[in-house]
Amino acid sequence: MLTNLLLCKSGFVRRIAGLVVPLAGTILSAHAQQNSESWPVVVGAYAQGSFIIAHTPAVKHLAVSHPTGFEVNMQRQTNGSAPWHAWYRYPKVGLALVYYDYHNPVLERSYAATIYLNKAIWRTARQEMNFRLGTGLAYFPMDFDQRTNHKNTIVGSHLNATLQMRAEYDVALSQHVGLLMGLGLNHYSNGATTKPNFGINLPTLLLGLNYHQQRPVQPLPTGPNTEPVDIGHNFLNLSTSAGYKQRSQSDGRKYLVQSVSVMAGRRLNRKSNLVLGAEGFYDRSLLAQLRDSARSGEKLPDVKKAGVFIGHELLFGRLAFVSHLGFYVYNPYKSNKFYYERLGLKYHFAKHLFTDVDLKVHRGSADVIEWRVGVKL
Repeated sequence: MLTNLLLCKSGFVRRIAGLVVPLAGTILSAHAQQNSESWPVVVGAYAQGSFIIAHTPAVKHLAVSHPTGFEVNMQRQTNGSAPWHAWYRYPKVGLALVYYDYHNPVLERSYAATIYLNKAIWRTARQEMNFRLGTGLAYFPMDFDQRTNHKNTIVGSHLNATLQMRAEYDVALSQHVGLLMGLGLNHYSNGATTKPNFGINLPTLLLGLNYHQQRPVQPLPTGPNTEPVDIGHNFLNLSTSAGYKQRSQSDGRKYLVQSVSVMAGRRLNRKSNLVLGAEGFYDRSLLAQLRDSARSGEKLPDVKKAGVFIGHELLFGRLAFVSHLGFYVYNPYKSNKFYYERLGLKYHFAKHLFTDVDLKVHRGSADVIEWRVGVKL
């Protein structure tokens, strides 16, 4: 379940700038240091029609309208100046601005900006089918307020994360103009940083036009040896993370959640790392929850937790998409299931240093956004 996905409210913009701005700059830049030729540009504008999925009874009263939206975006066609371009069949990387009108006074409208990767599934000189995956930030002017907007059980904060998945078909109408049709899913949530946090899932049909600076794609010739030198090599990551979460709708305080981890990994091939690790957690919201429910004089169990995990990293140059499945091995206060999941983006800003933004999940429900820094040995 995609409900409950990403990001916080106060102070978030300053923290995300440290990760998203470098990522966007790296992904969208021309990589002049690698090649003097620019990446061809694709510019698009699309109309969108949607409906809200009533994924829980608490949001059924809002899943009655049919939101409409509009998107403008700019994509840059990778040209082979980095080895990973060819490994993923020369995807596009882009930036999109998305507007939605929910036709509902409780939700009103939203504004979002996403960075994304658009991978070709099938491509000819005049047609292409792509799969697009992106993430970014969304702003809702009308969020939950106990006094003035208590019916808005979907959006608990002005600032949210967005996750975008889409299948697209583009067919050439002329040398540079293409007609685009697509089917996608837009998701908005704040990752349990503020409650309520049921989130919005919007299945979407879209129709629009693309302007292609260059069509068909003409990649640069590749060198004789583009295999990464570290295939088959092992590595070790040491990292620490911090995040904040709201315990409940009635308790407006933000509680600090921290972790430390050690992770061993091996690069299997051009696209994949396999990882195995152990980590410890200290969630202060659990301590407050325990004190509220405990009897006077009762000895409280330890709220600290320890777990082991196995995972995968999908590699795009310095950027990686992270997925972990973990199991608690030390869990005296059983506030959740014995396992957890993690999804995130990892970026190596230096050879031995990385930063990471992750969503830790318990059985499909967001637990906390983890802001991580670490060292690779």
